[in-house]
Amino acid sequence: MKLDFSKKVVLVTGSSRGIGLGIGKLFIKLGAKVIFNSRNHDDLTKLIKKLDTPKAIGVVSDVTCPKSSRNLIEEVFHKHGPINNIICNVGSGKSCKPGQENFEEWQRVFELNLWSTTNIVESSKDFFVKEGGAITCISSICGKEYIPGAPVTYSVAKAALNSYVKSISLPLSKKGIRINVITPGNILFEGSVWDEKMKKDLDQLNKFISNEVPLGRLGNVEDVAYFCVWLSSEYASFITGNQFNVDGGQTRSF
Repeated sequence: MKLDFSKKVVLVTGSSRGIGLGIGKLFIKLGAKVIFNSRNHDDLTKLIKKLDTPKAIGVVSDVTCPKSSRNLIEEVFHKHGPINNIICNVGSGKSCKPGQENFEEWQRVFELNLWSTTNIVESSKDFFVKEGGAITCISSICGKEYIPGAPVTYSVAKAALNSYVKSISLPLSKKGIRINVITPGNILFEGSVWDEKMKKDLDQLNKFISNEVPLGRLGNVEDVAYFCVWLSSEYASFITGNQFNVDGGQTRSF
């Protein structure tokens, strides 16, 4: 099996750090032209300079806003051609403690974890290559089942995202576009929730991993990136509307 994305145009939203950055870098390694996206101009500028390759393009846009999402897609299309793959990665699990929710926090968390995807999907469906393409959404196991201690706002938003992917897959299939969702478990990268927990109480973290994760470790960015790239490839051309766990076996229901 050879994954080759030469001459492919790939957009990765929320890709200035963490999982999105890892996915974008892997696509570049496999030959793709990758549009990295962030709403922070300085972060994106530093990233593109650091990557130092013509295959990495930065476009600033706040995809929680419908108009900005549309502008992003149109800019990518007019400057780089039809899109082959989109990875919807914008999201954040940081929110209030369970029981302390309010309208403003619901709105903020849904903007980050649901609207950021629906805006991009709705804006992009007429800008893919003629033969269709693939959208992969990054969700969380918190949207799959109850995870003790996880913010309620985040869990509900990710559950809605998982349901959205399943429901929108049929209309998108009429345009030849596949859409799937990956639900990562505990992924460690600099600045992540798990990075903070490791620095705060390593012994408690190791106890949790030992008790809850059959494979006995935290995941890393590459665990998600390699699966995402495969799911975006021709080898997954008969897969759409599905949800895939990348969580070391933490959630094991069938």
